[in-house]
Amino acid sequence: MQTVLIVIHLMIVLALVGVVLIQRSEGGGLGIGGGSGFMSARGAANALTRTTAILAAAFFVTSLALGILARYGDSPTDILDRIPVQTDGSGSGVLDQLGGSQAPAPAETPATGTDIPAAPVVPGSDVPSGQ
Repeated sequence: MQTVLIVIHLMIVLALVGVVLIQRSEGGGLGIGGGSGFMSARGAANALTRTTAILAAAFFVTSLALGILARYGDSPTDILDRIPVQTDGSGSGVLDQLGGSQAPAPAETPATGTDIPAAPVVPGSDVPSGQ
């Protein structure tokens, strides 16, 4: 239903734009002047004005109908709600499923205690070079 209404709405929009462009303005517009035509200037103005009013009313009605359908129609769904959520902490989220390079391994932390090397000693001096 909504798709049909959108198509009708777009056809009304195109017709309304066309009718407005055909109308004679103060500068002549796209009416391509001249007194020889299938309608007199007065008759053309009345018919185009009436057509514009009818198309404007139809545009208004279809706009309201589309707004009402959007409000009371099916509730919109978010595409992010369609992605399955895993809460087990395995790290297999959307970005992990894309592939690519693996995350680098965490750097090793230095051991505490006696495994830490002492500062180098400069030969001929009793003071370490770090002081």
